[in-house]
Amino acid sequence: MNNKRFSYFIILTFIAGSLLLIAVQINSAQNTKELIRNNNKLLEELRSSNHLREIDRDILGVESRIRASIATNDTTHLEGIDQKINQIENFLDSLSKDNADAEEERLIHRLSILAMDKKTTKDKLLLRYHTLGNMDDQTSIANPRARKISNEITSITAKIYESRKIHMVDLSKKNEEMGQKARLYDISLLILLILSGSIVGYHILRQFKRQRLLIQELDVAEKKASVAAQTKENFLANMSHEIRTPLSGILGFTNLLQKRPLDETSKEFVSSIQRSGENLMAIINDILDLSKIEAGMMRITKGIFSINGLVNSVETFFVERAKEKGLTISSKIDPSIPDTLNGDATRLTQILVNLIGNAIKFTHQGRITIEIYNKHQTENEVVVGFKVSDTGIGIDKEKLSEVFERFNQGEDSTTRNYGGTGLGLSIVKSLIQLQNGDIEVMSEQGKGTTFHFYIPYAIAGEQINVIPAVDTQYFKDRSNTPLKVLVVDDNAINQSLMKHLLSQWNIDFDTANNGLEAVEYLKNNDCDLVLMDIQMPQMDGYTATQKIREELNLNLPIIAMTAHALAGEREKCLSRGMNEYISKPVNEDELFKLISGFGLKKDKNKEAEIKEEVTVYQYIDLTYMKSISNGDKDFERTVTQQFLDKIPYHIQEMESAYENADFTIVKLRAHDLKSSVAIMGLLPLLEEKLEFLEMTSAQNQQSAEALKMVQSIITSSLSEAEKFLHQLQNIKS
Repeated sequence: MNNKRFSYFIILTFIAGSLLLIAVQINSAQNTKELIRNNNKLLEELRSSNHLREIDRDILGVESRIRASIATNDTTHLEGIDQKINQIENFLDSLSKDNADAEEERLIHRLSILAMDKKTTKDKLLLRYHTLGNMDDQTSIANPRARKISNEITSITAKIYESRKIHMVDLSKKNEEMGQKARLYDISLLILLILSGSIVGYHILRQFKRQRLLIQELDVAEKKASVAAQTKENFLANMSHEIRTPLSGILGFTNLLQKRPLDETSKEFVSSIQRSGENLMAIINDILDLSKIEAGMMRITKGIFSINGLVNSVETFFVERAKEKGLTISSKIDPSIPDTLNGDATRLTQILVNLIGNAIKFTHQGRITIEIYNKHQTENEVVVGFKVSDTGIGIDKEKLSEVFERFNQGEDSTTRNYGGTGLGLSIVKSLIQLQNGDIEVMSEQGKGTTFHFYIPYAIAGEQINVIPAVDTQYFKDRSNTPLKVLVVDDNAINQSLMKHLLSQWNIDFDTANNGLEAVEYLKNNDCDLVLMDIQMPQMDGYTATQKIREELNLNLPIIAMTAHALAGEREKCLSRGMNEYISKPVNEDELFKLISGFGLKKDKNKEAEIKEEVTVYQYIDLTYMKSISNGDKDFERTVTQQFLDKIPYHIQEMESAYENADFTIVKLRAHDLKSSVAIMGLLPLLEEKLEFLEMTSAQNQQSAEALKMVQSIITSSLSEAEKFLHQLQNIKS
């Protein structure tokens, strides 16, 4: 029974039950009223019976008093007889009223005559007394008729009493029947209430049960949807990596080819490859962005940015492309707009790049203008309006309502003539709406197009003109107060790497091997920033961060370091209380940009040139080590020696764990090796195999082959690392 039918059922049940209850209640009230009336009649009959006995006694008493007055010739015995006779008459009148029994009425009438006869006798005696002076009437005393009247009175009262008694019996029986009927009504009312309550209660409980089952089903569906979303997110991250990496290689090598001497035909081929690769990259970016928007994974990350700097940089980006087509591009910014705003500058750049790129694509002559104006402003917020106009081919008015739909372009021939997927404007609209804005288009075919959108931004508290780029060399001035940093990592090679990096900067640092040591350290020491690994023994980075925030109540910046590179990992770290995220292997510039945002201040600028010497081996790649060592041979010797000392033990431990089916250790060692081998440039060769071993949960041919491949590559790399270490030692000597 659905909710609508259930509501109807409840309403109809309530109406029917109410009508039935009213009917039962009315009948019960009538029965009770009749019962009360009969009880009153019964009481009246009881009183009448008592009065009948008193009448018999009173009439005989009157007779006795008359005899006494005659015998004693004393009129005082006759006093009060009239009042007594009047009382008897009144009672007999009340008995006669509404009496339907003819026989009983005759007896009452006869009794009234006899009572009045006594009164007449009394009057005669008084008259004789007043006339003759005595009441000595022997005939009256010895009159047999007087005796007969007395007997008749007794007989009549007895008959009336018996008749009334029979009437009382009938009333009693009727009262008993009405009492039973009242009990029946009460029982019926109780049964009706219980029955209706049971039916309604049953259906309510049944509905609650259905709702509970529905809630359980929704919970299961929500969990499945969450798993599906996570799977999709992981898939998108992996596809992004797998597709972009080779495509970036294609574009990179194409750029290198363009710099080499080529004949005209080769130049044409290389240019075609370049254009096709760029188009393919744009399509891949659009599809991935659209997938993120559909999955609800598109994040709006707010930050401080300069609106003037952003627009100028976007304009500069398109100047050369516009010149190639003979177009002019210009921008105008309303001076009333505060320069420094708080919002997602990356998404705004993406929106403007898409709209300006389309304007250049569909414009053959004329100009592209960008206008930024102040739509509305309050004390803390400004709604910034944007207009991107061109003098291009325009859009048919009938197609204007469809331009923001997916896989849709202004004309059917647009894709064929200009390329593209028709996703760009759909993504632009979604990005604008995610930032609480809106977009509209005005166009006329052959006369150009204007896209008009607006986005609200918070006004930054401190206005700055330019946000300078971060230069790692610029922050190495040791004349400043050093920053205190705690490095938390269980991997010795990673610790050495971080020590080498941080020692080049104006930073004091300590190390901790796991989260437990980090918490204990922070209980007793002050610190400005923490670099926190995620997966560690005894206490992982998530738990340690939670304890630092909740138990120690510290708000110092915590930057997560992890070998996971999946989408959503940054959000996961931020949701656990961390301030930023960086993936391993750690890039020096990226790490320092993060650190610089949490405490280092720029005072002076030092310039240094670092010459890198890269030796090529078959397996190990020393490019990463050289880039972070900055020529520090002691650091290179240290991390190489640690690689030679630690890696064989880790491999042996992973092999033993795999043979013993201890996949928890296999997972930990595989994850740990991803960080350990990165310093020697082995991650590109081993990452796929180590990730497979990290996810394995059973012994099978694929995992055995992956383990064997890891063993083989690391064995060969150890030999090359020994050669490199020998070279370093020769340099030292």
